[in-house]
Amino acid sequence: MLARLLQLVILGALALAAVWAWAGWSYGYPIWAAVGAAMIIGGYALVLALEFALLRLAHGTDPTPPASAAQLFRAWCGEVAAAPWVFCWRQAFRSQTFPDHLPADGSRRRGVLLLHGFVCNRGLWNPWLIRLTAQRTPVIALNLEPVFGLIDDHIQRIEKGMAQLEELTGLPPIVVAHSMGGLSLRRWWTEPGNELRIHHAITLGSPHHGTWLARFALTRNARQMQLNSPWLRSLASRESPGRYAHVTCFYGHCDNIVFPPSAATLPGARNLHLAAVAHLDMADRHEPWQELMRLLAPDIEER
Repeated sequence: MLARLLQLVILGALALAAVWAWAGWSYGYPIWAAVGAAMIIGGYALVLALEFALLRLAHGTDPTPPASAAQLFRAWCGEVAAAPWVFCWRQAFRSQTFPDHLPADGSRRRGVLLLHGFVCNRGLWNPWLIRLTAQRTPVIALNLEPVFGLIDDHIQRIEKGMAQLEELTGLPPIVVAHSMGGLSLRRWWTEPGNELRIHHAITLGSPHHGTWLARFALTRNARQMQLNSPWLRSLASRESPGRYAHVTCFYGHCDNIVFPPSAATLPGARNLHLAAVAHLDMADRHEPWQELMRLLAPDIEER
């Protein structure tokens, strides 16, 4: 569903830019033709800049170190490059290119479940799917739908992916979740009988305590991610003591979606800071991949 929506948005934007450029040129306004077309295609960079300005203003008394102007600019550049590559290519046109890897000889090989975040799909994980498949690690990347439904609606899809990996490998899998996917995982984890079904969880920029930006939310799942929302408080109240010891949280002071930065951490978890890295760009960083390899190392060495 999201892939088709993104395709329509991309094609619509390109058509609008072409019409604007043609009209401006035809009426003798070549500069306005070029500027208008550029704004239609690249205006998202200004939206990202506004997000970075807001995260700086909203940092307040957060215990994490504030980002410098140079770090914010570096993170903005990374996000400007990552956004079209992820949204306009991987997720729009390549979300089904790389299938899940469920090898017939996958018994006793620990599997990996990949969960994307808000307004994303499994195409986010294409580089991870390629590398995990190459090293013969069982892996499933889910599409969490409905796109704008409640986070609670993801339970059945996560359960299906978990059950597939458990049946194939005979082992609790490792789950890697970006952004809202971390909350989807935690919600599934609170269901009866799921306490011991995860070997370890890695979250990347997940709004565990919500995000300041969600105060402008319009969709149901985004409203659930408001800072310390009733839904988040209810979720935390159902989690067992010590569970967070099985979680690694990557967070950053340049995360333009989840801020203040400490909102992406959990008490008792292994909280790792990514300096000068923006929200979407976290999924392509080497640090989370290295953490997954560290957790998979005993399984890989046995092969």
